[in-house]
Amino acid sequence: MAENKANVGDKIEIMNGEHKGKKGEVLIVRENSVIVEIGHNKVRDEPIKTVINHKNYKIVS
Repeated sequence: MAENKANVGDKIEIMNGEHKGKKGEVLIVRENSVIVEIGHNKVRDEPIKTVINHKNYKIVS
């Protein structure tokens, strides 16, 4: 079965886990996961990032 892996810059929706339902932009693609920016911390003025396994997201654009 071929997996649909996102590429850098793709928009994805998280399907499982703590951030389920959130959308974000792929920053880095790894062998088993992607690093995604899911928001911005206004207090600390830094991006909010998380790591998502390839089977736990879908590409939305």
